[in-house]
Amino acid sequence: MKLVIAMVQDNDAENLLQKLNDRGFMATKFATTGGFLRRGNTTILTGVDDDKVEAVKDTIKSCCEARQLETLASAQQSRGNPIDLCGATVFVLDVAEFHKF
Repeated sequence: MKLVIAMVQDNDAENLLQKLNDRGFMATKFATTGGFLRRGNTTILTGVDDDKVEAVKDTIKSCCEARQLETLASAQQSRGNPIDLCGATVFVLDVAEFHKF
């Protein structure tokens, strides 16, 4: 069994959860804040059998799009610098034990 942790942009979270549920995957979401940009995002956890990991990753990839964020301009600049935001950051971890009580 694997634990898939996906950090996604808030704009993509609800669509992703719906698609995961439509495909039979249970997921938990919670609000998180990135350390670099200090802006909100959503972290989604889902536990799946090893053979389902690719399907979950494909779903995440299809629902989460990269965007550009315009940073705030400084006093010396008329406009800020754009920053590329990835659609999702995904970690896949081995699960030693899983219990439902």
